[in-house]
Amino acid sequence: MSNAVPKTGREQSREQEAAQAAAQQAQEKASGKQVARGPLQTDRGVTTLDDAVVAKIAGMAAREVPGVYDMGSATRRAFSAVTDRIPNAQTNVTGGISVEKGETQTAVDVTVVVEYGASIVEVGNAIRRNIIDQVEGTTGLEVVEVNVNVADVHLPQDDDDNGRASSESNRSGELR
Repeated sequence: MSNAVPKTGREQSREQEAAQAAAQQAQEKASGKQVARGPLQTDRGVTTLDDAVVAKIAGMAAREVPGVYDMGSATRRAFSAVTDRIPNAQTNVTGGISVEKGETQTAVDVTVVVEYGASIVEVGNAIRRNIIDQVEGTTGLEVVEVNVNVADVHLPQDDDDNGRASSESNRSGELR
């Protein structure tokens, strides 16, 4: 009996593609041609991407997922709340995103706040799917993993408490 987990169709096709690419590279190496290692490396030149490019794409893709309330740790969210009040300040879409990038592959770590009532499992899977689709489609890099860290759950009364506190402070400061 084997304890091996069967591979999905996508894993099998990736292995086949890798085997075909290795065979082609060996054939090209034997013929003396320069070997292209991916869509960003061609015989006419190499395209390089900064980590920030991948992080921005991943950040935008994660924010598109329903159930994601905010991105990043509590410290990053507090800093963003301050910078959002500065006129003409750009929104930091890379907050909560960490990227490790090689020549042909990348790995992404995402820290999110999920809305109360949303399935964390479904939101995490949707984040993973959307980031993989967007990064692979836009950059040509293979996304080897997307790790999702849920840092907090946003409760509806959190908004009510903030609104009530500000309206109470307005009432106490009124002239009578």
